[in-house]
Amino acid sequence: MGARKRNTAEKRKEAVKNNYQAILRNCPTSPRKMRLLTGLISGMEVNKALDVLKFSPQEASRRLEKLLLSAIANWQSKNEGVRIEESNLFVKEIMVDSGRSLKRLQTAPQGRAYRVRKRSNHVTLILDSMNKEVEKTSK
Repeated sequence: MGARKRNTAEKRKEAVKNNYQAILRNCPTSPRKMRLLTGLISGMEVNKALDVLKFSPQEASRRLEKLLLSAIANWQSKNEGVRIEESNLFVKEIMVDSGRSLKRLQTAPQGRAYRVRKRSNHVTLILDSMNKEVEKTSK
């Protein structure tokens, strides 16, 4: 491995150490419905976002709540000595990309068929801390 490749790999590893994320793949909900919920919680503090998702009537909110809890667990595994309340975690970025579409046929009148697309999506949730000095002093 060359020096330049090694240096870029080390930089990428350092960036991943400070990145707290969780990814949900192939969620069987249309991306448009998921984006409605992600718009509600983007930029929100973590505890408040959990409350919003818990009391939201949409079906996708349960999956998004579970994804947020997974991202919090990822943050806890990288910051073992720090409390969540002191770190002021918030949802830094949340992206919804379309996933695989299952194509099905539905019968139609006069011997025809309509194509039904069952859409899915991929959700990436990234957390960040408002006060970085708490994390730096704990290391």
